[in-house]
Amino acid sequence: MENPATGFHKGLTSYGDAGFSYFLRQAFIKGGGFSDDALSRPVIGVLNTGSGYNPCHGNAPALLEAAKRGIMLAGGLPVDFPTISIHESFAHPTSMYLRNLMAMDTEEMVRAQPMDAVVMIGGCDKTVPAQLMGAASAGVPAIQLVTGSMLTGSHQGERVGACSDCRRFWGNFRAGTINEDEIQRVNNQLIASVGTCSVMGTASTMACVTEALGMTVPGGASPPAVTADRMRIAELSGTTAVAMAKNRLTPDKIMTPAAFENALRVLLAIGGSTNGLIHLTAIAGRLGIAIDLEALDQLGRTTPVLVDLKPSGKFYMEDFHHAGGLRSVLRELRPLLHLDALTVTGRTLGEELDAAPPAFPQEIVRKREQPIYAEGGLAVLRGNLAPGGAIIKQSAATASLLEHEGRAVVFENAEDLAKRVDDPALDVTADDILVLKRIGPIGAPGMPEAGYLPIPKKLARQGVKDMVRISDGRMSGTAMGTIVLHVTPESALGSPLAIVRSGDRIKLSVSQRSLTLLVSDAEIAARTAAWQQANPPAPAARGYRKLFLEHVTQADQGCDFDFLRAPKMTAVAPLKRGV
Repeated sequence: MENPATGFHKGLTSYGDAGFSYFLRQAFIKGGGFSDDALSRPVIGVLNTGSGYNPCHGNAPALLEAAKRGIMLAGGLPVDFPTISIHESFAHPTSMYLRNLMAMDTEEMVRAQPMDAVVMIGGCDKTVPAQLMGAASAGVPAIQLVTGSMLTGSHQGERVGACSDCRRFWGNFRAGTINEDEIQRVNNQLIASVGTCSVMGTASTMACVTEALGMTVPGGASPPAVTADRMRIAELSGTTAVAMAKNRLTPDKIMTPAAFENALRVLLAIGGSTNGLIHLTAIAGRLGIAIDLEALDQLGRTTPVLVDLKPSGKFYMEDFHHAGGLRSVLRELRPLLHLDALTVTGRTLGEELDAAPPAFPQEIVRKREQPIYAEGGLAVLRGNLAPGGAIIKQSAATASLLEHEGRAVVFENAEDLAKRVDDPALDVTADDILVLKRIGPIGAPGMPEAGYLPIPKKLARQGVKDMVRISDGRMSGTAMGTIVLHVTPESALGSPLAIVRSGDRIKLSVSQRSLTLLVSDAEIAARTAAWQQANPPAPAARGYRKLFLEHVTQADQGCDFDFLRAPKMTAVAPLKRGV
């Protein structure tokens, strides 16, 4: 069998003459001053997402140089190239709306340009999943290099960090317990350096689950952005990419059903972001692997939360790194993991754990016998209000609200919420359940992180800190509260959520994994029929919005585009076995 083309011979532009195609490519690349010796080496692409609009990637130039150094030390030729960069706070209408566009950009640029492997630099929430989705589809050896977390700051002697503390201080400001001067002063301290959020938000969650998947070098998830450790990880990533190119270690050989089960275990054990589930579902879908929500929920019943980080605990990512990072978690989970799963190093997860530095006393990662929370951070809910499922981050919820029945106070969309939630005349009590519609994949569009509904101001000023809140949207991994998310199908499709009215009774039972609208089936059917007549879906005229609205899937399929998923799901994760 003839060896496939490598290096600059890969993917030649077609001019009808292959010899001329390579001759022309060679001439142009030599314009950059490259020698024939350099051009004979394995070509390693370095995907650069540095952007002035993305402070989470503020260290990308330094990471780029360190990765290139590692590639050259291993005998490869680094070639960096840009793609789309997305930041959570700078993307309108939401970064999730653009994740699939970035995934397409990643896939097509990796496939179109000649490279034997690629190092992907990403960090802020949606960039890492977009890169892994693109890499899974492109099929080129790929390694993920995360930018790392920011450092913590200090406000009046109190340690603070983004973005759980952002939400806490803003809640205090809304409640009137701190004034305008203090909220502005703390604003200067919450983001103490470049890097991703300093708690177990979505960015840190994706860093950890990516290491659990085997797609980063061991120890690659936790070093903060501005540390020497992070630079050494970048260099090692470049070196590892060269070996991956030589061994043709493609993503499908690493991201197997067993690897996804390992990643889901870690998601549950770290008290990870609910967004992590959507992203893992999308990545797996590219490889023909379906995520089974019922099996995930069973996994959660035997996987306790072990990491004492905000929002489920009290510490920050730099503490997690000092405690040994993800390897401390993997060591505790070892009896529950698939140790034969392959990693980017070419060695198995078990082999990497055997080679890891020894454990040492620390207080961030708990023993399984002394968890932060007895079950996994996430629970899957079903019921007539969420026939396709919903998610709650039980480890960050108020225990007394996990079993709750209350009266619905309904907001029809985000604009309605903004208009009425702080109205003193709003008919609402602390025992009510806030319901927000039309913030799903299609309804918003893009499924924004608006599921963290604010406590109505008049209740916040009475000292109310939490209420049950339900929506078809998402929330930041940095948020906390008794918040039901990802209700599927979404309300924009005329689902049961669409026909909930203020005054209806809703029952939440996390122990029973149920979410129930206490309305008769006949009434639900009548309301649904009336809704579908009065609320036809609004068409999009053109462009990416049209593509998005016509092809985005629901949360249980990862909100990917239907035409980007594998044509057929051929495997399931977690694996079908006893847990």
